[in-house]
Amino acid sequence: MKLLKDILYGVSLSAVSGNTNVMVNHLHFDSRKVEMDDVFVAIRGLVTDGHKYIQKAVELGAKAIICEELPELLVNGVTYLKVVDCNSALAIMAANYFDNPSKNLKLVGITGTNGKTTVSTLLYNLFKKAGFKVGLISTIKVLVDNKGYPTSHTTPDVLTINGHLNQMNEEGVEYCFMEVSSHGIHQKRTEGLHFEGAIFTNLSHDHLDYHKTFAEYRDTKKKLFDNLSKNAFALSNIDDKNGLVMLQNTKAKKYTYALKSYADYRAQILEKQFNGQLLKIDENELWSKLIGDFNAYNLLAIYATADILGLEKLETLKLISELENVDGRFQYFISKEKITAIVDYAHTPDALKNVLITINALRTGNENVITVVGCGGDRDKSKRPVMGHIASEMSNQAIFTSDNPRTESPTEIIEEMEKGVEPQNTRKVLSIENRKQAIKAACKLALSNDIILVAGKGHETYQETNGKRVDFDDFKEVKAALASLNK
Repeated sequence: MKLLKDILYGVSLSAVSGNTNVMVNHLHFDSRKVEMDDVFVAIRGLVTDGHKYIQKAVELGAKAIICEELPELLVNGVTYLKVVDCNSALAIMAANYFDNPSKNLKLVGITGTNGKTTVSTLLYNLFKKAGFKVGLISTIKVLVDNKGYPTSHTTPDVLTINGHLNQMNEEGVEYCFMEVSSHGIHQKRTEGLHFEGAIFTNLSHDHLDYHKTFAEYRDTKKKLFDNLSKNAFALSNIDDKNGLVMLQNTKAKKYTYALKSYADYRAQILEKQFNGQLLKIDENELWSKLIGDFNAYNLLAIYATADILGLEKLETLKLISELENVDGRFQYFISKEKITAIVDYAHTPDALKNVLITINALRTGNENVITVVGCGGDRDKSKRPVMGHIASEMSNQAIFTSDNPRTESPTEIIEEMEKGVEPQNTRKVLSIENRKQAIKAACKLALSNDIILVAGKGHETYQETNGKRVDFDDFKEVKAALASLNK
């Protein structure tokens, strides 16, 4: 048990009813999980308002209630605390509850539209190879040194984050690399965390269903850097027009990286092939298995971060050359018919464009590029015609299909993608709602040396429709479809 007033340290209280000098058990923002002597924090969410469940939490045994509006009925023996922002209060309380675990390791946050998962995962892999105990909090999974845990959000809730950071403390983890989403920043999930540094990868069209404007999306990302301490570092990609914006108000030590601009860390692509690329970093050449300009940026960010954190430069370059692709990020294989199949998480216009630029730069011109792509439901609708335009413009054949339709009609989503197709490209577009059938169609259309790109879901092993998830793995599906061509 913990003393309530200790958990509240740093929380700005506007009203108190009851005693804070009491022992409490656990923190919860889901009233269904409340048990005797727990604390319930009433979060206002997108779907429901936690204030509606205060009475239920009290009936289940809550000893303290954190809320933005005090209920009319105050129960004797229960402490009620009014705050301005319950999300912020929960973040600070969660950190206090677990004894501020982020202060006991070097936590590095990675933000941007694309590249977060690749950079965070490869930094984890590199530091593991260098002999350190390392943690990872990413879209794909949470790793506490060698122990893995599933995750459902890019940036988990504050209780989950601090709980895993506390586990990392217990396991002697020295470094943790964490994806930081704009949703996570906006919902104060990173408040109360002590960051050793932050990395900005890039910014492009995404999440405008949530943030409404691009400026709001950008400025939300920027808060990660604005809140860094003077002892932290801020590393930013200044080839992106928003790279310097991220550094404007930070108190942290500023570092920059780029392929095209003058920067503290620079790289040059000397050679590209399907099995990798030759890079020049700090006047040293290295071969990487990861291909594409976007991966050159990712690898440069990794190199710069390792250098800032004190790893030896030549050792870092050696370890970078050993890094493998992250699951679902330009993950490819070549079939017996010499058809190249690529699975990539590209679910934004910029990411899809970058992958197709990379593919088109590697082809000789005699192969066809067949792109299978969809757009997620209940997400930014404005990017759908843009995705449709890019896929049809940059491929020889585009097949529009279902992604994770969630509560929307897959047919309507595809129709919105079709609106972005130029008249001269309509003949290149097929629409096949069933994703399995769309992948099979791409495989049947492909000839020897052709390239199939299956985009949008990447590492995901499910498809979500109306609240139900069914098993679906793009990589397995395309592999099976190509294998069946031999039968």
